[in-house]
Amino acid sequence: MKKLFYLLFAVAISSTTYAQPSQAERDSIAKYTQLDYLQMLGQLGIQESELRPGPSGNPDAPNAANRFEEKVNTYILPNPLVLRNGEKVTGTEKWWQQRRPEIVEDFQREIYGHLPANIPSVKWEVVSVKDTVVGNFPIKEKRLRGVVDNSAYPPVSVEMELLLATPTEARAAVPVVLEFGFITSPWNPGPVVPLTLGASGEPTWKEQLIARGWGYAIIVPSSIQADNGAGLSSGIIGLTSMGQPRKPEEWGALRAWAWGASRAIDYFETDKDVDVKRIAIEGLSRYGKAAIVAMAFEPRISLGFIGSSGAGGAKILRRVFGEQVENLASTYAYHWFCGNFIRYASQKTADDLPVDAHELVALCAPRPIFISAGSPQVEGQWIDAKGMFLAGANAGVVYQLFGKNDLGTMEFPPLGTALVSGEIAFRQHAGGHSTGPNWSTWIAWACKYWGTCKYY
Repeated sequence: MKKLFYLLFAVAISSTTYAQPSQAERDSIAKYTQLDYLQMLGQLGIQESELRPGPSGNPDAPNAANRFEEKVNTYILPNPLVLRNGEKVTGTEKWWQQRRPEIVEDFQREIYGHLPANIPSVKWEVVSVKDTVVGNFPIKEKRLRGVVDNSAYPPVSVEMELLLATPTEARAAVPVVLEFGFITSPWNPGPVVPLTLGASGEPTWKEQLIARGWGYAIIVPSSIQADNGAGLSSGIIGLTSMGQPRKPEEWGALRAWAWGASRAIDYFETDKDVDVKRIAIEGLSRYGKAAIVAMAFEPRISLGFIGSSGAGGAKILRRVFGEQVENLASTYAYHWFCGNFIRYASQKTADDLPVDAHELVALCAPRPIFISAGSPQVEGQWIDAKGMFLAGANAGVVYQLFGKNDLGTMEFPPLGTALVSGEIAFRQHAGGHSTGPNWSTWIAWACKYWGTCKYY
């Protein structure tokens, strides 16, 4: 009977992806999220009373999250260049063959989850192609649908939504920035909700890319996997589990969204308009988390632009500042991760994690990665900009192993300082929860690796 409830609810929420949910729908999502969460606790042998509550993002709350550097705890980070057996990694061969696989396995088993062995194939269909404009720039815009083979479990269907835009006048394949975001879909019409906007009077990120002669693409995460625990019985996770609850080591939404980005790159490899050697990934907030997970696990991604990803993304999890593991392991966000991650908010602590965010950055080596944050006065302290900087700084030893340049400092820079001389880059802009004010800096930095690329 429980399986039937999950299935019926999965169908209901999948049909309302773009609609503003009613109160009844929100209540249903909360109810079925709680059911799924409790069954995962049961698998882990954890009682609800054992869970530690996370701090509040409200600075006036009695349990407000720490936002003062003098109150930050002392912690010890795992060494990314020391094998489990204690041997030091002194060359790239040992990194690729021994240490990197160890780190990958730790992230999969304890934080993001393993991909199932039975993920079905995806068939991309071009829904429409049209000449249009973004700002004053002519573009060729393609809408695509990625239909996942559901013959093994017909009750769940998955159709990924993807938009690709390239300069109309381009005479050769162009680099493309792939964003986790939102689009108005011809088969699921709804409002455009952009993740990043240019400041008043400034070109948008799309205009800046097209002006450079580059392209952009947007993949819709909710078309891959719903962003709530109730949706775990649908989407690509529900399809591969055939509607059954996840096992504790199986993938969560972040890994599923990253998988979807990889399938978009599969399509790019077939499109003559795209230079598949120059694909970047970009995302903000929870999609910033997805972006760095995608880059860590997908070697075809050339550059990263990781926006305000915070805890579960580029922020040091051991650092007690802003959002904490206990927040991520609650019903609010547990579905982003594998079930095993909940143990670090109950039976274990963040200090027990075998890996931390600096090693997630290190998995991207030697490819260039740019970590972006907003102002503490505007964006707030929840995402912990310094914690993300420290992850980049502590990943530097792995980049140096490849002869690449790190951030160049271990000291957190003043607001607005662009640390862009190396393959790890960082900038905290003066705006809010957006990558918008950092786009021009990122593009200038990316040009070092991609060139100017204006093929017309």
